[in-house]
Amino acid sequence: MYTRKNQRKLTSAEKKRFVGAVLELKRRGEYEEFVQLHIQYYVSDAEDGPRAGHMAPSFLPWHRRFLLEFERALRRVDPKVTVPYWDWTTDNTPAASLWSEDFLGGNGRSRDHQVMTGPFAYTTGNWEIKDAVTEGNYLTRNFGRPSASVSLPTKDELAWAMNEKVYDAAPWDSTVTSGFRNRLEGWASGGTGRWRNHNRVHRWVGGHMLGGSSPNDPVFWLHHAFVDLLWDRWRRKHPKATYLPRKKLRAGDPQSGRAISLEEPMPPWNVKPSELLDHSKLYRYEV
Repeated sequence: MYTRKNQRKLTSAEKKRFVGAVLELKRRGEYEEFVQLHIQYYVSDAEDGPRAGHMAPSFLPWHRRFLLEFERALRRVDPKVTVPYWDWTTDNTPAASLWSEDFLGGNGRSRDHQVMTGPFAYTTGNWEIKDAVTEGNYLTRNFGRPSASVSLPTKDELAWAMNEKVYDAAPWDSTVTSGFRNRLEGWASGGTGRWRNHNRVHRWVGGHMLGGSSPNDPVFWLHHAFVDLLWDRWRRKHPKATYLPRKKLRAGDPQSGRAISLEEPMPPWNVKPSELLDHSKLYRYEV
């Protein structure tokens, strides 16, 4: 069993090892496989087919497995590396330690949002964007989206999700107004609260963190490690709560074949959500 640490507690050596392993996956061409996989399984309510990765109950177990696959790839490069997490309720400014020159680099410049600092800047020659929905081969960020300002979620906004006692509810998509999964994932309709918690973090970082190709920005992994930690905390807070739906939806249900139940396999790994509820034999989180 290994430990995932808060990024603010990483030593300089640990940061260097993590960055080095990520860059090595990029050099080998493996990193693009993760970007492509996330694009493939970013399926919205309006699209046909199963929604394994987003806007559905399996959002949390699917990303837990996705994160594990990435972490295993990193550890094949360097067995001492784990994915750190970013607590965006605390490290909530552009001056936070994760945006330092020796770690993830900072915000994009104003005219084209191109990241010019840190190891993932295009100008370093080590980080070229190859799979994205936008043109340009350089990493982009746009902290806070000044033209349409957005802030990172607060502790109170996160508590609103964590206090929900039920995991998910019908209609098992982005429109559901109750349930922990969507309160954490963060889909809502209209107004200033359209993006919540997980989704609003993607919006705040901006640039390549928007949409299906968001793993192009390495901060994606730190963000989702925290989301994974929050799921763990929620299960401890509500020990009687279970993953829902527990049983396969009936043929007449509009979400049949789209929302994945507890014992149905999630593509592309053919693993069930029930197999991903407990990670205690694999890793733990350091508070």
